[in-house]
Amino acid sequence: MLNRDRWREILEVLTTNWFRTVLTAFGVFWGILILIILLAAGKGLENGIRANFGSIATNTVFMWSQSTSMEYKGLPKGRRFNFKLEDVTAIRREVGNLRFVSPRNQLGGFNGANNVVRGIKTGAFNVYGDYPDIINQDPMSITSGRFINHLDIDEKRKVAIIGEGVRSSLYEMGEEVVGTYIKIQGVNFTVIGTYKKNSNNGNAEEAQKEIYVPFTSFAQAFNQGDNVGWMAITAKDGSSITQLKEQVFEVVRENRKIHPQDLRAIGHFDLYEEFSRVVSLFGAMRWIAYFVGILVLLSGVIGVSNIMLIVVKERTKEIGIRRALGEDPWSIRLQILMESVFLTIISGMAGISFGALVIYLINYVLDANGPVEMFANPSVSLGVVLIALLILIISGLLAGFIPAQSAIKVRPIEALRAE
Repeated sequence: MLNRDRWREILEVLTTNWFRTVLTAFGVFWGILILIILLAAGKGLENGIRANFGSIATNTVFMWSQSTSMEYKGLPKGRRFNFKLEDVTAIRREVGNLRFVSPRNQLGGFNGANNVVRGIKTGAFNVYGDYPDIINQDPMSITSGRFINHLDIDEKRKVAIIGEGVRSSLYEMGEEVVGTYIKIQGVNFTVIGTYKKNSNNGNAEEAQKEIYVPFTSFAQAFNQGDNVGWMAITAKDGSSITQLKEQVFEVVRENRKIHPQDLRAIGHFDLYEEFSRVVSLFGAMRWIAYFVGILVLLSGVIGVSNIMLIVVKERTKEIGIRRALGEDPWSIRLQILMESVFLTIISGMAGISFGALVIYLINYVLDANGPVEMFANPSVSLGVVLIALLILIISGLLAGFIPAQSAIKVRPIEALRAE
């Protein structure tokens, strides 16, 4: 296979008719290029969607109370109710494999009235009463000071962590923030830290305009008692919150006297379920990309096979002489197969190289013009390149198989008679 004369013969055969060889190679080049670009585009879309989820814990369900839709134990249909802190305790006690159960209360919002004051400046912001675990479920970068801790919860400290958006709205540029006071709904809170969230979705700006205070001080300051507005519940690694959430709902239905069949009383958003659907979608898209790319590549391989048949036909006399001189049929078959594989791999590698250049240019444009929503960093992994090479080798063998079989079927006497 490493015989110098054999390789010289391969190059001579392929360069005898340059135009025909280039046209044949273009089919394989185009097929592998389409495959690489499709896979890179799918990866870019996947990266964009994953970035949209941010760094939030995806194995999480968010739940809130709604109106009951069924009568139960003498209580009417359409009854409004609140979660209680005892529900949180019961969930932690009765449902296994949960990592975090974070109750939360909320007031205000950027679409509401101004609810936060500092000096002569005011603003409308979302204010959350939270436990320290929430930072593990909805991660943020603390840019100064610190986040809520359990001592703040136990002592009901009136402290607050504000987003960089709140900081720019209520403070002057470069002004010290930690240790200052803001007034939320008429109640003074000491600022103990600032944060920034890395978010690529449409709410990125508003994500920086939130304020976090201890759950207990929120309840005391705003007369919430032991009410819980909603909860964020995260399962442990290796467990699915989608499979555990019904146990959580059963605990709450029992505590709040809700009919076991009332499916509308508890609203929820299963982030893990949505994330799993997205992951499944991208898996399907990957297979579609391979399917379409291989079909396009197949047309190029058919072209290579046709050209190799023509080459064998043109070399009928040569093959007959070689057979008459005693050359082994396997040697002739190997020669045709090597020519086919060589042409396929060279044109395919050119397609991979050009595809890499296209991907580099796309990333360069994205970097120069800023991030594009739902699309980021299109790329292909080394594994994809290795798979592409394997496809090329198999394709080359398939393309050369029929011409090789045709070549060894040539009878020496008939070949020598051919003009």
